[in-house]
Amino acid sequence: MAINITLYGLMSCAHCKEVRELLMDRNIPFECIYVDLLTGDERSDTLRELRRINPEVTFPTVVIGAQVIVGFKKDDIVRALAEPEKQPLQTFGE
Repeated sequence: MAINITLYGLMSCAHCKEVRELLMDRNIPFECIYVDLLTGDERSDTLRELRRINPEVTFPTVVIGAQVIVGFKKDDIVRALAEPEKQPLQTFGE
């Protein structure tokens, strides 16, 4: 069963690029939303959603199934990919 994966990032963010490359290297389909490229209502709506899952609105923010990981935390991302519907995890920092 396919899981929903969304990466909220910024074009200039090195850690966002690392998450993107990690997912691409593993051939994992995901949606990448570059918040800094959005405008108008699309930007407002996206920031509202991002604030709901990550009140600090920091990047990268990765949503894997029921889990939210903030920052490039490779081990947490790999673990969440293996068990995406496990108890929701919120990892903030770095």
